[in-house]
Amino acid sequence: MAQIVEAVACTVCGCVCDDLRLTVDAGRIVRAERACTLAEPWFLAQNTQHRPEVQIHGRAATLADGVRRAADILRAARSPLIYGLSRSTTDGQRAAIALAEQIGAVIDTTAATGHAASLLAVQQVGESTCSLGEVKNRADLVIYWASDPMTTHPRHAERYAVEPVGMFLPHGRRDRTVVVVDQRPTVSSTLLADQFLPVEAGKDWEALWTLRMLLRGMEPTKGSESGAPLDGLRALAQRMRASRFGVIFFGVGLTRGGLGHRNVEALLQLVTDLNDGRRFYARRMRRWGDVAGADSVLTWQTGYPFAVQFAAGYPRYNPGEFSGPEMLARGEVDACLLVGSETITDFPPQAIDQLRRIPVIVLESPETETWLPTAVWFTTAVYGIHRPGTAYRMDEVPIPLRVVLPIHYPSDGEVLEQIRLACQEQPAT
Repeated sequence: MAQIVEAVACTVCGCVCDDLRLTVDAGRIVRAERACTLAEPWFLAQNTQHRPEVQIHGRAATLADGVRRAADILRAARSPLIYGLSRSTTDGQRAAIALAEQIGAVIDTTAATGHAASLLAVQQVGESTCSLGEVKNRADLVIYWASDPMTTHPRHAERYAVEPVGMFLPHGRRDRTVVVVDQRPTVSSTLLADQFLPVEAGKDWEALWTLRMLLRGMEPTKGSESGAPLDGLRALAQRMRASRFGVIFFGVGLTRGGLGHRNVEALLQLVTDLNDGRRFYARRMRRWGDVAGADSVLTWQTGYPFAVQFAAGYPRYNPGEFSGPEMLARGEVDACLLVGSETITDFPPQAIDQLRRIPVIVLESPETETWLPTAVWFTTAVYGIHRPGTAYRMDEVPIPLRVVLPIHYPSDGEVLEQIRLACQEQPAT
């Protein structure tokens, strides 16, 4: 008999929408109501694959054998890397940090290929921020900068930023002005925006500083770079002055390039300027489900949000030097443990080549395939489907995850804890 499960949270993207209604029949999810175009196929695919619990070099093995083999690899490594964690949850992330500390590894999150530059900017100039609930209830001006939420976060506008009726916005969409700023027209600029402002490629910094000038009543000198059409920037500045509560959601498009953190610094400083007689905030559009949780747990445990090294016996932080993709590209890693492998497609080619040369241990969900040769593969339960847990929404609000389908696979936290304990044992002679 089919079973209805209400109030299910989705961890496909950083929105972590928690209002889904799933229909479960014969151990499968057969219907996912309110799920977006990204989430629905993910939910319907759950429990369609039945991989071995452990594979060693592609051959099925027991969990105990897999744990021993993984421990042997990590003990023998001089420079191991633990990477991923955005498909994990708080318990799994804590277990990964404990393992990294014990073996003296570098631990890094998927922020390395996303909002690492944003985190550096926040550390430099601070951040004026708010919850998505405040945006829903108060924001009369919503700006998406270098972000296409209709493609990457399909329910963001529907649930939090554009369409919902709020406490101080009784008419929903009619009470809001939406602006999209990007290099070229996008789905969001076509379907959402009241104003689209095109920015020249690589000129976000100039556009942001020109906006700061215009808001202070200053005009750029003739012939200077403004990064975007001046009339459009003037119109946006006027909208900003007229707002009571504004928010800028910015995507990884703003962080690209060697000086991406300077772009984000300029945006954060612009937001600080706007907090003069009005409320104005900035929020990162986090891509992966619980990457905000990975950053939060690492900060809680070590004091640093990503790119942390334990080789000296204590946590050291240096983005670039201890960032996982860069270390792999430089050939400095001799063993890698991936807690979720989906984002390795964002690695530079040199990093992928290094992954092909070294032993790789992967903890991954049953439905995920990988082209990467692996020394040990652990099939683990999916949080929010097979196991309970806590995921952090893109605004760092914790969302509880519940069990929808039972399964026999262990969680990544359980596997990581077993590997940690096995690393304490003396290797067999």
